[in-house]
Amino acid sequence: MRIISSVVAALCCLMVFAGLARAEGYRLKPGDILDVSVWQEPKLNRQVTVAPDGRISLPLVGHLRAGGTTVEVVESTIKTRLAKQYTTDIDVTVALLSIKEKPKAEKEKEEKIYPSIYVTGEVAKPGKYEVREPVNVLQAIAMSGGLGPFAAERRIKIRRKTEGGEHLYDFDYEAFVSGDDMSGNIRLRANDVVIVPERGFFE
Repeated sequence: MRIISSVVAALCCLMVFAGLARAEGYRLKPGDILDVSVWQEPKLNRQVTVAPDGRISLPLVGHLRAGGTTVEVVESTIKTRLAKQYTTDIDVTVALLSIKEKPKAEKEKEEKIYPSIYVTGEVAKPGKYEVREPVNVLQAIAMSGGLGPFAAERRIKIRRKTEGGEHLYDFDYEAFVSGDDMSGNIRLRANDVVIVPERGFFE
């Protein structure tokens, strides 16, 4: 009974997946696998893989283009070609069994990559942060959970690597908050590191 239930569940999943591909107008690609069923001729039933040139081949049907088309188009084409071989109506079903995975390099290229900044030292959550829009030093500190209880608020630095070497910028948090010095809250660039040192004994 469990085996039958498992088979039924698997078939249901396959039907849902195929239906989803149809509903979304999925365009077939080389490497995709199709399941072709002909009710009147079980010997024609088979699984076929879309070749690199985008075609598939079936007995009595010959070669036909599948790549770039949909499952519905392939099903209709097969039915039309087989109809010439039979005097009765032909029932053809084409289902999408699997989609070829894209190469890792291609996937990574498609994924949008956002620049990263780093916040280290006396903050609640030091680490790497991806930013989808420009942020300044104060915003970066907020992203990292804020300053820790032992942060040297007047000695925060921003380390930036450039073609000419490495540059350090100062940010006096206390002066900024009090309004005495607003210049240190610079806009960060990709790979900038905000360094919040630990407060010294006499600070």
